[in-house]
Amino acid sequence: MQQITSKIHYVGVNDRNKNLFEGLWPLPNGVSYNSYLVTADKVCLIDTVEVDFFVAYIRNIQEVLGERPIDYLVINHMEPDHSGAISLIRKYYPDVKIVGNKKTFDMMRGFYGIDSNCVEVKNGDSIDLGGCSLKFVLTPMVHWPETMMTVFEEPGEEADSICRTLFSGDAFGCFGALNGGLIDSQINCDTFWLEMVRYYSNIVGKYGTPVQNALKKLTGVSLDYICSTHGPVWHEHIARVVDMYDRMSRYETEEGLVICYGTMYGNTEHAAEVIARAASEAGLKNIVMYNVSKTHHSYIIRDVFRYRGLIVGAPTYNTGLYHEMDVLLDELAGRDIKNHCLGWFGSYAWASKAAGCIAAWNENHLHFEPVGTPVEIRQSLNSETKAACEALGRAMAERLKG
Repeated sequence: MQQITSKIHYVGVNDRNKNLFEGLWPLPNGVSYNSYLVTADKVCLIDTVEVDFFVAYIRNIQEVLGERPIDYLVINHMEPDHSGAISLIRKYYPDVKIVGNKKTFDMMRGFYGIDSNCVEVKNGDSIDLGGCSLKFVLTPMVHWPETMMTVFEEPGEEADSICRTLFSGDAFGCFGALNGGLIDSQINCDTFWLEMVRYYSNIVGKYGTPVQNALKKLTGVSLDYICSTHGPVWHEHIARVVDMYDRMSRYETEEGLVICYGTMYGNTEHAAEVIARAASEAGLKNIVMYNVSKTHHSYIIRDVFRYRGLIVGAPTYNTGLYHEMDVLLDELAGRDIKNHCLGWFGSYAWASKAAGCIAAWNENHLHFEPVGTPVEIRQSLNSETKAACEALGRAMAERLKG
């Protein structure tokens, strides 16, 4: 197994079979379930893996430990992709003490019926492993109520120095299996950056304030490694990943525009193209366009987190809003996204409802800054509605650039 520091080994597994993470989010590059062994005078296992991968997982653990027992199992997060192997670990290591907070154990009883040989910790508590220590930082609602992080301190390579590793749970994680390498300084991380944004925006995105609270608790802690439960071990790029989480949790964005539309016969798509062209001609460079019925919404949500501007348009359908657009707006509203600008347009054959439905979504749920004049298109574009679409694109570009 791969060694991270003199006392930390990686014992996680890769999942290249699952199509949808949590049954929701596409995994074109798979995902890793990361778990770590700390081998000091006492042995500590940090988190487990999804139970389907237990055969590979226990092999990894035994390759490091041989016949040596595990003294502690720290559970930073109770989602079953990280806690699913607890019961089987208990069968192999019956004397292991499970470390978590009160909410951890409330969930563990419900999921697995386990409530014995547990060590409850509170924020700031620590456990001595013999010349090394674990310190616990409670980070509730990043992104479940029991989430916490664990700081491991061990002697550094230089005299009197300390090496600090943060076992961060799902925080700082991303989609994507680990293809051979593990530590960021040893691999090409290009594929992971946008997948970190997609992971954060889809799974953690609603909880910006708890993420900010967690980051404040870590202020002043000098870290040498961040070991998340998904994706690479961060070492060389720690400053970058922390900065990304800081900006995303403050809903800070880049200058850019997401245009997403629903269309049945191409007329609404035509309007979206006109809007995009006008925004481009007004000097806006970062423009991405999505058909909400073709592109999985996780990618649209990712880019809404990246860019400040959003223009949405769809036809009227069954005297309401086109279904996939209705779903997308509901998904965006559920993430409490802030600091965004919104423009919209609707099309109809005989009942004008779409534009009004989008306006209601914004007024009642999204609360984005309205930009430009909404456009309503009857049947197809004419000279008047085409000019209105161009004006909407220009207005958004000017607002974003201004």
